[in-house]
Amino acid sequence: MGKTLASGPSPLSPAVFSILLALADGEKHGYGIMQEVRDHAPMGPGTLYGSLDRLLAACLIEETGLTDDERRRYYRLTGAGRDALDAEAARMQANLARARRKGIKPIGVRA
Repeated sequence: MGKTLASGPSPLSPAVFSILLALADGEKHGYGIMQEVRDHAPMGPGTLYGSLDRLLAACLIEETGLTDDERRRYYRLTGAGRDALDAEAARMQANLARARRKGIKPIGVRA
């Protein structure tokens, strides 16, 4: 996830995209992130906290310093994290548009 993550054009992994998306509407602690993403990108604690460490190192998220429990760390998006999330959403939207132009439809939709 190193340099390519911060530069934006490379696709984000489903886990990273889900974590950044979970933080898009405000800060959350690790368990709160895991609860929010569980239906879209199920992940265990190892994946979550490993990804959070890499996102911190890439300056896409930061710890807030707030806590309601000394064992709980809260995270929020940085400006670079928001940019990476916006770029990934745009990349996904462009790919979806390409698929639609080729006649690909969502499952369950018949034309």
